[in-house]
Amino acid sequence: TSFGSIGKVLQLFDKAQDEQARKKSWLAGIGMGSAQGLTFICWALDFWYGGKLVDSGKISAGDVFKTFFILVSTGRVIAEAGSMTCDLAKGSTAIASVFSILDRQSLIPGSYNAVDRMKLGKMSGGIEMKRVDFAYPSRPESLVLRQFCLEVKPGTSIGLVGKSGCGKSTVIALIQRFYDVERGIVKVDGMDIRGLDLGWYRRHMALVSQEPVIYSGCIRDNIVFGKLDASENEVVEAARAANAHEFISSLKDGYETECGERGVQLSGGQKQRIAIARAIIRNPTILLLDEATSALDVQSEQVVQEALDRIMVGRTTIVVAHRLNTIKNLDSIALVSEGKVVERGTYAQLKNKRGAFFNLAKLQNT
Repeated sequence: TSFGSIGKVLQLFDKAQDEQARKKSWLAGIGMGSAQGLTFICWALDFWYGGKLVDSGKISAGDVFKTFFILVSTGRVIAEAGSMTCDLAKGSTAIASVFSILDRQSLIPGSYNAVDRMKLGKMSGGIEMKRVDFAYPSRPESLVLRQFCLEVKPGTSIGLVGKSGCGKSTVIALIQRFYDVERGIVKVDGMDIRGLDLGWYRRHMALVSQEPVIYSGCIRDNIVFGKLDASENEVVEAARAANAHEFISSLKDGYETECGERGVQLSGGQKQRIAIARAIIRNPTILLLDEATSALDVQSEQVVQEALDRIMVGRTTIVVAHRLNTIKNLDSIALVSEGKVVERGTYAQLKNKRGAFFNLAKLQNT
């Protein structure tokens, strides 16, 4: 609407609808015509062959008409079935799409509850990525990470910064094992994550992304998704820690307020705080923050950042950020460029080094 392209879009829509309508009409016409044609052919054969049998004295004319009326009644059923050709085609297409989803296999081998995968007694959260090469399956010729190395000690925090497309969010995806690396290894507590039970492994993680996933349901349902057996007190405490309890309580239905599809009833800051509450109630060992505040205004960012600072304490935390002021207090910062870590240190160390990070900070401050 804002581009004034309503007419063009409607033309494209009408064209697509017209093509589909023609296909449906052809299917319905062929089905109906075939059924009617078969019916008339059967009637003609009845009188032709029946007449020959009457002439030879093998049957009477009454037998011919009996057969004719039987064909009339059965032909009606055949004709009705023929008119359902289009509906049958739609049904078969719908069933095929459902079974294609049910039969889909994960690209990650041994995804859930595999008998040959390990569950550690306790996860401390140490992460190591060693000489990792990775390219997305849709672009196998374009490496996103090249000989990427990163080590995060248990209970410490690290920020990943760099230009868009340098591979920061890819690191988050590989740690969660949404993909497997092509070369190299990703370890947690010294174990290759490919040898860990994936369901158990991911239960020790929580992700807060730039565009949080909010489900159609009430606020309480969205929070307890992080811990399905959570009590009412746990829900409220998680919301308090996420700076969300105050705004939730101000709503007419409180925690029973419907969020709408994809959280359409909530603002960006409110959705983000609900996502943080969901992460808090999960009590994860590893916390992953993928540009969690980049889409917020200054006031909302401050409230959300306070909540994030609170929940990072004592957890292994990886923060992907564009705004450098949000990662000043982290234990370390890694600057990623062209799929590699090119600089690493604390915020002060990197600023004093006057290298690529210094130039990036200078660019943001101008």
